[in-house]
Amino acid sequence: MKKICKYLLLGMLTIYQISCSTERAVFETNFGEFTIEVDRAAAPKHAENFIKLINDGFYNGLHFHRIVKGFIIQGGDPLSKDSNPDNDGTGGPGYLIPAEIKLDHIRGSVAAARMGDKVNPQKKSNGSQFYICLTDLPALDNEYSVFGKVTQGMDVVDKIGQIKTDYRERPQIAVIIKKAYIK
Repeated sequence: MKKICKYLLLGMLTIYQISCSTERAVFETNFGEFTIEVDRAAAPKHAENFIKLINDGFYNGLHFHRIVKGFIIQGGDPLSKDSNPDNDGTGGPGYLIPAEIKLDHIRGSVAAARMGDKVNPQKKSNGSQFYICLTDLPALDNEYSVFGKVTQGMDVVDKIGQIKTDYRERPQIAVIIKKAYIK
């Protein structure tokens, strides 16, 4: 994961690392809390956007609107707040992010959702929707932009991933992001 580091330069060739910190996003849900380490090195535009949305409070009150057991949980749609479940999964902040496809989909990976190749051959990502892998998903490698990984609370993600869904993969119990913040 990308670390923000400070360096001390001594002489012409000697560099010492004096401090380093990792950006972490904490998601408090009605099922518990999990932490995502954001990877600026692999997906700088996605990471910057994700952190900005978190700092703006964008994700607070949104729902995880799609659960596919043994596959992914998905959230980040601002339309998930309204009373119409039929529009869940269709919203975003009004912009797309260029593809930054570098990392593989391993258990706990966090990646940006996007529309399919027929309407989106450049694989641009939705500006706010993201998913978390419940298992390794090599079939998704080279198709979506991975920009982080769950490092704490994967048990919470797994618990969410077990919630019963309807035929459209929508959870039958609301899974709410109470608060998201950068630690």
